[in-house]
Formats: sequence, structure tokens, C-alpha cells
Amino acid sequence: MTTETIIEIRNLWYSYDEYPVLKEVDMDVQQGEFLAIIGPNGGGKTTLLKLILGILKPDRGYVRVFGKEPRESAGRIGYVPQDTSLNRDFPITVFDVVLMGKLGGRRRRRADSKRDREVVEESLTRVDMWKYRKSRIGELSGGQRQRVFIARALTSEPEILFLDEPTASVDVEGQSTLYHFFNELNKTVTIVVVSHDVSVLSSYVKSVACVNQRVYFHDESEITPDMLQQAYHCPVELIAHGVPHRVLRLHEDD
Repeated sequence: MTTETIIEIRNLWYSYDEYPVLKEVDMDVQQGEFLAIIGPNGGGKTTLLKLILGILKPDRGYVRVFGKEPRESAGRIGYVPQDTSLNRDFPITVFDVVLMGKLGGRRRRRADSKRDREVVEESLTRVDMWKYRKSRIGELSGGQRQRVFIARALTSEPEILFLDEPTASVDVEGQSTLYHFFNELNKTVTIVVVSHDVSVLSSYVKSVACVNQRVYFHDESEITPDMLQQAYHCPVELIAHGVPHRVLRLHEDD
């Protein structure tokens, strides 16, 4: 893919009830990136993602996606939220959940054409969920549902895929499988992922944004102890989903 800036953020500030969650954020994301956004709970990771998506509007500064306001570029973006829970009794099949992803695509029309259904099959096959196409979404495990929602995001054929804690409900083996899939997908799609799974992420990402009110952007793939200290404001030996980080010494917050 041609290298160009597709996400531009300048002097971004955002507050909840006058408490600054993000401040003085400047960041560029290039086409073809596999960007990991890491940091402590409450540090602003998901808020940053929602600002890029146009779900939230900044108090100050601006975000541009493909040179436009985020909502104007929505048809070129895929998004998998952190919370994929739903009413388990709702009578909808896996196939129909993924087909709904076409409704948010660039053409914005009724999603029932032969090509749409082919895209659904391709998307479910890519995440190894085609065999569950006739199952009700509420019958699946958390990890299986996550794969279905990733497939739904892929049906719009996005140029950027945003994932918020995509392996939160997935076992360790499943995490590696998913990230390997994201790595293959990254050959054609820019990927931005919010995650605590640093031990897995470090094998795949190209750049890292450490978020804790401010954003420290690192244009390199290796997640180093210095990066983690910037993000978590304490030395960290290990971070993985469901495993608290280990503080090695007392220190002063910068």
C-alpha cells in the first residue's frame, strides 16, 4: 500500500465532567500501519478510539480521517467494539448478524444481493465461523461472538479496521490465532487495536501509542519497558489480558 497519512490528530483535548481524559494529543497514522494502543484502564484508550471514529467530539483540536471529519469517512472504516454482549434470546442467526454489516457500507442500501451474501461467506470463512452461520448468535461463546463481530466489520470492506480489546473473551491459543489473522489482514487493511495483550501484540504490531491522558507515539514494533513505563507510569514486567501489571519499584508520577 502507498504510504500516506490517513489519520491526523492535532492538539486534541477531551474531558468528562471537566476532568481531562486526553490532553495535547498529536498523532499521525500512516496507511498500512498495524498500530497498538496501550495504557492503563481509565487512561483514555477507548476515548481516543471513539474520537477517531467520530462517536465523540473533541473539546479542543481536531481529528481528520482520510482528510475529512471522522463521520464523513465512516464508509471506509470498520469497528469492533469492546462490548459485544447482547440479548441471548434475540432470534437472529450468525449469518444475519454479519449481513447487517453491509448496511453500514459505502453504498448504504438494502443488504441482500448475491454479492453481499458472498461477502458474508468470505468474511465468516476468514474468521473460521462459516460452519456456525445458521446458529443463533446468543448460543455462541464469547470468543465465537467476537469472531462474528469481526466478520461483520469486514463485510463493509474497510480500509481501516478499529478493534477495542478484540481478544477480551478469547483464550490464549485463540488470541494468537486472531492476531495472526490480523497480521495477514494488515497486508491490505490498516489496523488500529486497543489491547492489554502486550505479550501477544508485540509479535505483530508496527507502531505503538502509549495512552495515559497524553499520547506517546512510537514508530517501531518492539514494545519496550520504557514504553510501558510511559503508558502506565510505573515499571512493568508483564502485561496480559486478565493479569495485573507488576510494579517493580515506587516512583514519582511525571
